[in-house]
Amino acid sequence: MDTNRSGVVIRRGRPAGPRAIGLVCAVAAAGALLSGCGSSGSDTASPQKSAAPSRAVPATAASPSGSLNADQAQRKALVPKAKVDYGQALKAAIAAVPSSEAIAAELKGTPASPYWDTVVATTDGTAYAVRVDAVSGKAQKPQPQSDDPDDKQELAARLGKATVTAQQAAQTATEKTKGTVTTIELGDADHGNDTVAWTVGVVTTDDWNETTYEIDATTRKVLWMNIDQD
Repeated sequence: MDTNRSGVVIRRGRPAGPRAIGLVCAVAAAGALLSGCGSSGSDTASPQKSAAPSRAVPATAASPSGSLNADQAQRKALVPKAKVDYGQALKAAIAAVPSSEAIAAELKGTPASPYWDTVVATTDGTAYAVRVDAVSGKAQKPQPQSDDPDDKQELAARLGKATVTAQQAAQTATEKTKGTVTTIELGDADHGNDTVAWTVGVVTTDDWNETTYEIDATTRKVLWMNIDQD
């Protein structure tokens, strides 16, 4: 692990993602991931990992053959079918759980039935999973998550530290890489030091690659970025 002169972490290999308390991963286990809790794509190749750029990342040129790998093909099939974006999905989830805040959203499902897996939580650390139809925007009945006191205390502390909203984090990411937000999650930063961070995945629709950013949830500083071309 290295750092550049600006203090941005530069690491090699597939990003680990935020060390959340397992809420989002529990939700994501029900279907195929577009990106997020675990690694996505093939494990035989490592994506590019570098310091966050100061300007928007240009799209990577398509392969000479014009072919897409499995992950790119999945994104190409699914992303355009979602008529409801991450922000609308989170708004619907928050409306379903009064006095809650956004924790995570991930686009999943099939082209015929896309949906958002979202997680919201109240200030005491009580979390709820809410599935939102990515075409109609309709939210299903909230499903309570872990009742473990330690989990709730940890999540409440994380919410108390985070001053950057999901929408602000997504805006920071899309200012760097123009594309569609397909996953966003609040968790602990990879480098530790009690830093709370948002992890945001952005898919570029000209090459169907995904760029992931870790963004400090108190300063909006980009801590690292990764381009997944697998």
